Amino acid sequence: MHAGRSYSLPGILLWTRRETAVFAVLAVLPYVMDLLAWAPPKVPWAPLAAVGTAVAFVTGLKGNAAYGRLWEARQIWGGIVNTSRTWTILVQDFIVSTSTTQDLVDAARTALIRRHLAWITALRYQLREPRAWETSHLPANAEYRARTFTLPEAAMPVDAALAAFADPADLARVSTKKNRAIHLIALQSKQLRELVEAGCITEYRHAELMRTLSLLYDHQGKCERLKNFPYPRQFATINLVFVWVFISLLPFAMHPEFVKIGASPGLAVALSVVVSWVFHTMDKIGSASENPFEGGPNDVPISAMCRGIEIDLLEMTDATEVPPALQPINGILM
Repeated sequence: MHAGRSYSLPGILLWTRRETAVFAVLAVLPYVMDLLAWAPPKVPWAPLAAVGTAVAFVTGLKGNAAYGRLWEARQIWGGIVNTSRTWTILVQDFIVSTSTTQDLVDAARTALIRRHLAWITALRYQLREPRAWETSHLPANAEYRARTFTLPEAAMPVDAALAAFADPADLARVSTKKNRAIHLIALQSKQLRELVEAGCITEYRHAELMRTLSLLYDHQGKCERLKNFPYPRQFATINLVFVWVFISLLPFAMHPEFVKIGASPGLAVALSVVVSWVFHTMDKIGSASENPFEGGPNDVPISAMCRGIEIDLLEMTDATEVPPALQPINGILM
């Protein structure tokens, strides 16, 4: 997530420089054909305007859908933050001790809260796993990440991150699983059942704690739906085709008009490049924003939110060592 006021124009131009070079080549092509005494094709404005309208409509649809996916992801993680706080309060207040179970209860409370921190850690690592339709591997995005920010999940293996919260037995149990997060919640349920059998939780309180675990499963499922079901490829493909058809025809529609009014070739080329750049950049921004967990600068900052949850839960349990909040790197908060 960009945590500053806005992206810089030089940064945007650098991000789009490859496409801009292609636009410039297309824009000068009619004038090169004139110099070679080849008659460039003349594209009438009416059909090109129809294509431009279609491009604007589908690009707008894509932008709205991308924002909708981003906002839904932020709402889901807001729910994870709130449910994490609720879980900690319930664990602290619903698990009671007797004179013979005080040590068991103290250890259980700590384990249930730390295992929850392991769950959010496993979940964020799973959400950062790449998918074929995501864009973070594309040259412009990979270059921007390399020179601007560091992805926390790329700096530390998942098992090392989990080891900070999960005990060795839990870590050994889930490390061979593909979906570590769901198995960590299953371990939470198993420990709650043991506490019921030990007389540390009443049936009503057990039901309430299980309802909270069910909410966590629900949050995880919603995240997985956004992660594993992309913006429909048919819309993304046709929009890209429309954009490039429009950009390819635009210079041949502008060229005769500017020749007719006696405008300089430089002005015609510049305006053609600008119009092409606007249409293509809007489409590119939509593509870079439609996957809210891939690790790009427009993502939901789940790494920082996980750290925020960790800080809240540790302070709620009066821990003596609390890590600092993650700070933006060059304006990007991950």
